[in-house]
Amino acid sequence: MVEKFTEFQGKRMEIFREVVKREWNEKLLTNDDLEELVAEIKKKYGYSDEDDLFIRDHIRVAMGLNPSQSKSFTYELEDIKNLDHIEKPIVTKIEGRCESCGKELEERDCYNSCKYEAHMYKRSKGPIIVNEKCLNCGSCVSSCSFGAIADKIEFLPITNLLKDEETTVYAAVAPSIVGQFGDDITMGQIRTALKYMGFQDMIEVALFADMLTIKEAFEFDHLVKKKDDFFLTSCCCPVWIRLVENNYPEVFEHMSPSVSPMVLSGRMLKKLYPDSKVVFIGPCIAKKSEAKEPELAGAIDFVLTYSELDEIFKALDINLAELPSDEKDQASFAGRVYARTGGVSFSVKTVVNRIAPRRLVKLRAKKVDGVKECKQILEDLLAAKEREANFVEGMGCDGGCVGGPRTNIDTDKATKIVNEYGEDSLIMTPFDNMNIIKILQELGSDRIEDLMDEGNEVGRLLIREKQ
Repeated sequence: MVEKFTEFQGKRMEIFREVVKREWNEKLLTNDDLEELVAEIKKKYGYSDEDDLFIRDHIRVAMGLNPSQSKSFTYELEDIKNLDHIEKPIVTKIEGRCESCGKELEERDCYNSCKYEAHMYKRSKGPIIVNEKCLNCGSCVSSCSFGAIADKIEFLPITNLLKDEETTVYAAVAPSIVGQFGDDITMGQIRTALKYMGFQDMIEVALFADMLTIKEAFEFDHLVKKKDDFFLTSCCCPVWIRLVENNYPEVFEHMSPSVSPMVLSGRMLKKLYPDSKVVFIGPCIAKKSEAKEPELAGAIDFVLTYSELDEIFKALDINLAELPSDEKDQASFAGRVYARTGGVSFSVKTVVNRIAPRRLVKLRAKKVDGVKECKQILEDLLAAKEREANFVEGMGCDGGCVGGPRTNIDTDKATKIVNEYGEDSLIMTPFDNMNIIKILQELGSDRIEDLMDEGNEVGRLLIREKQ
């Protein structure tokens, strides 16, 4: 999040901006062009020749590639041209920097960054990323002051798609995007900017959160019948999902089978517009990993973050404040407040009360955020200490998605803006969202109940299985 955005992280994004500017203007065509970029970065930031490998690897990561410790560029530009997806791992170690930290082991910023999941620090080698345990929460990336840990950036392959007139590309934006690019910047101006870049349109992922709200409300009504029954929501957060699935298999049995709104947006858009590509834009490093999970792969082609998009706008000289506003009301209050802690619980409870107002066992929500609190509630559920709540919502970041590691503004401010934007919606509840009915009709259905039927084509789009 903003307060964790270290000095080097800022420099790293400036490096990315230079890469984008050159690529977009077709000045990144040969290895000589990459060598010129290295020389410019050294001069601009005062790096020495000892930092040469380090700079080269940061350029590779900014291009979406693995760091290689190679002293020269070889096939990087060719690899990018042929890349239809970014390979795991998303969070990667860049060698040659930890030695410059200058702090005692226990005083290093990254030392306890994974203490609630996989303790990643090795005394002799610095941070070690254990991919099978990594939640991709971004804590280690944000905490490293020296750029030794970084997440791959996925924009360069997207430029090829945006410049290809025969390829249709949609931007699916997370509910937390509102306010991320300035107090007076509207969603309509962001849509205009994205269309200027070559996107066909900008779609609110909150629309698909509305769909999942309806599905999970019906699931809760069906599954939670007794006092001790409980239900875990799977919406939104891949950090929460992976934490439960990897470490608490007994509790995972109570998890909703629903996909996240991000995945559903990609699946639905590709059903409606075959052969199109979908780029998700959000606050989260973990979404980059989620898009590549085997059972979810293919829904989302690439993922960008708010901080990356901000640098892209700067690199392309796009001034949002000067653009006309192309406004569309696509989602309800319920879908838009998925962006902050408690949003999912509030939304699902609203629909449960509507579909089953006479339920004897009412929805009692527990909302937790941050990996520490998520882990604690899971321990309590496993030990049967927590039975007051029967609907548990977990968010890996403090404050929810508005507190993600790649946001541009303060969490409290973002929460306030999200609430206000939700209240501005002309659509009162998910059931009032006629966009859902229109989508279902396009897919050959006019029954909202089809969202709950996993036996039909529409219903299968909403569950975690390979399509």
